[in-house]
Amino acid sequence: MSDIPVEYQLSSYTFELPEDQIAQEPAANRDASKLLVLDKATGQTEIDTFASIVDRLPENTLLVANNSKVLPARVFGHKETGGKVEFLLLTPLPLVLGRVQDAGDGWSSAEVDGLLRASKGPKVGQTITISDDFRLDVLDRREFGQSTVRLIWRGDLAQLFIANGHYPLPPYIRRPDTPEDAKRYQTVYAEDAKLGSVAAPTAGLHFTPEVRERLAQRGIEWAEVTLYVGYGTFSPVRCEDIREHSMHGEYIEVSENTARAVREAKASGRPVVCVGTTSVRSLEGAFAATGGIQPYTGWTNIYLYPGRKFNVVDRMLTNFHLPESSLLIMVSALAGRDSVLAAYATALENKFRFFSYGDAMLIL
Repeated sequence: MSDIPVEYQLSSYTFELPEDQIAQEPAANRDASKLLVLDKATGQTEIDTFASIVDRLPENTLLVANNSKVLPARVFGHKETGGKVEFLLLTPLPLVLGRVQDAGDGWSSAEVDGLLRASKGPKVGQTITISDDFRLDVLDRREFGQSTVRLIWRGDLAQLFIANGHYPLPPYIRRPDTPEDAKRYQTVYAEDAKLGSVAAPTAGLHFTPEVRERLAQRGIEWAEVTLYVGYGTFSPVRCEDIREHSMHGEYIEVSENTARAVREAKASGRPVVCVGTTSVRSLEGAFAATGGIQPYTGWTNIYLYPGRKFNVVDRMLTNFHLPESSLLIMVSALAGRDSVLAAYATALENKFRFFSYGDAMLIL
C-alpha cells in the first residue's frame, strides 16, 4: 500500500486506450471532430461536434490561443562514410537565429540542441551533410540521442528546414509525414513570424476561419500567446510520486496586448478560456515569472498538478492526452482527477479519437 496520497500517485492517471482510438489521420473537416463538454463543477458531460463551441462558450469569454507555427524540424543527412543520420532540432528557431555567427564566405553557424539518430551513432567531431547549403558538426552526444551540434548553412535557415525537412509527427502516429500534414498539422491562425515549434498546439487544430468568424460575431474576444512547443511535451512522467517529476522547459512570449486583454477580462469577471495546454502554460508560466498578469518573454518550466493553483486560467479547450502524462495531470489539476478520468471513460465508450489528430474536450 503506497503512502503517497492517491492524487499524487502516477498510477492514478492511467487508463486503457485501444490502439484503434489513437488518431492516425486528421478528421476530414477540422470542425467536424467530436467535442466532449465537461462541467467541472458537476462532472456532467455532453457530446457534440466541435462546431458547437461557438454556442457553448460563456458570454464575454476571452479565448487565448497559441499562434506558434510548426517547423519541419526533422532533417536527414549523411556522414562522410555515407551512413544516414536523422536530426531533429530542439532549440526554438527564434533562439537559434539569436545565436547566429558569421562563418565566412556567406556561411552562418549556430550552436543548437537536438536529437541525432543513426544505425551507428555519429561521433563527436563528425560532419553530417544535409544539402549543399546545409550541414552540421557534432559537438556533444548524451543519452537518448540528445546532442549539441553546430548548424552551418548558407541562405535563410528557416527556408532550408522547409525545403529539406519533415514534420516531426508524434511517435504514436505510425506513418511518415505527408504533404497533407504540412497543412493539417498547423492551426489556421499559426503565424509565419512564430515559426519554430516541433509539435503542433493540437487543441487549436479544430478551428476553421468560419468558426472564428462566428465566434467574433458572438462577441467572443480572441487573444494570442506564443509557446514554441518542444519534444518534451511527449515525455512521460516516470516518478511514482508525480510531485517529483522534473518538467521540461519551453520558450514563451506573452505580449503587452495579450496581458492587457487578460487583465481586463479578469477585472470584469469575464472567463479566460485557453485553447490547449500550451496556452495554459504560457499564461500561468508568465504569471509565475512576473508575479502578475504581465508581458513576458523567456523560458517556463511550470508544472501544474492537483493542488497547484491556477492564477489566470478559468477554463480550457484541450485534446485527449496520453495516460500518465504531464498534460493529463494538468487537465486533472483544473477539472479534478475523478471528473477527468470519468470524462475520458465516456469518450472511450463513444469512440472518440485520441491525441494530436483526435477529438476535443471543452472544460467549462
